[in-house]
Amino acid sequence: MTPIIALDSGPLGSLFQRRGVQVADECRTWLRRHLAAGRRFIVPEIVDYELRRELLRLGNAAAVADLDAFAVAEPDRYLPLNTVSLRLAAELWADLRKQGTPTADRHALDVDVILASQLLTTGWKTTDFVIATTNVIHLARVVPAEQWQKI
Repeated sequence: MTPIIALDSGPLGSLFQRRGVQVADECRTWLRRHLAAGRRFIVPEIVDYELRRELLRLGNAAAVADLDAFAVAEPDRYLPLNTVSLRLAAELWADLRKQGTPTADRHALDVDVILASQLLTTGWKTTDFVIATTNVIHLARVVPAEQWQKI
C-alpha cells in the first residue's frame, strides 16, 4: 500500500507561505516530490482548524482559499472529525495524563491527541501512515510521526 502522509499544522502552514521563504519553498518541493512518487496526503480536520484560525487572525484570505483548494484537490484528502475520533482522543488524553506524559496543558484542547485519534480511527494500520510534523515528541507517543523533512 502507498504510504499515507498526514500533514500536521507546521508543514501544512508552510505550504501556504509566500514564495521566497526558504522553509516554505523547501516544503513545497518536498510535497511535489512525494506526490510524484504516488504518496497520498491527508489534511485532518483538526489540523485544518488549527491552521485556518491563525490564517483568519492574520487576515490572509488568499492562504485560506489555497488551503481550501488543497484540501479538496484529491478525493478523500480531507479527513473529517467524528464522534468516534473525539471519544478516542478523550481516552488518549486521559491515558497520557495518567502515565505522566501529557502532550499539552490540562486546560488546552490538545490538538495532538485529536490528530492522533483521527488517524487511529480510520481503519488504517499504523504501518500505513505517518504524520509529517515539526513536533515529533508529542505525536510519536501515540502514532507514527516524523519531522517532515525526514520523510
